[in-house]
Amino acid sequence: MRNVLRICALLLLVFSAQTVWASVVTYDVILNGPSESPANASPGTGFAEIVIDTTANTLNIVSFTFSGLLGTTTASHIHCCTAVPGTGTAGVATQVPFFTGFPLGVTSGSYSMSFDMTQAASWNPAFITASGGTAADAESALAAGAAAGEAYLNIHSTVFPGGEIRGFLVPVATPEPGTLLLLGTGLLGLVRATRRKWLG
Repeated sequence: MRNVLRICALLLLVFSAQTVWASVVTYDVILNGPSESPANASPGTGFAEIVIDTTANTLNIVSFTFSGLLGTTTASHIHCCTAVPGTGTAGVATQVPFFTGFPLGVTSGSYSMSFDMTQAASWNPAFITASGGTAADAESALAAGAAAGEAYLNIHSTVFPGGEIRGFLVPVATPEPGTLLLLGTGLLGLVRATRRKWLG
């Protein structure tokens, strides 16, 4: 009986921690030509998973793959913050002219990297200035912009110097408080049923 209670309490704690721990946000990004501004007919596609952790002060590009570009890659970075969520253009927020180690001169590839957001080298100097003058200000601005749907990732190429494919950062869904309440109610019912069985 005690083991069942411990397991239920642990599960509830884990699910609660995922909701409360909002300093770590995972974003999915689907990149394509029609999402560029201006839109283009590139057959290129890409997908990325990006994790922004404002407690650890890291920006993790967990996985970033792309293929089918018409031109060869010349740059890639995150732009922020557009005036309207999900549309428009913005200046480069992260490293310029491209992410450290990003594959250049190719039409397909993959990339992953972790950036320390406390370091000025992780940012476009112009973004630091526009955000308030420090790397911490830039981190806050990007975290807020991404959460508001105003940040996008793109790849620039020889055929489309302004950007061949792009996609806005979209937060991955996390459990809603109502979902946690239902989970807690279900676990409580399981504990009661188990207790009745044990007490006979």
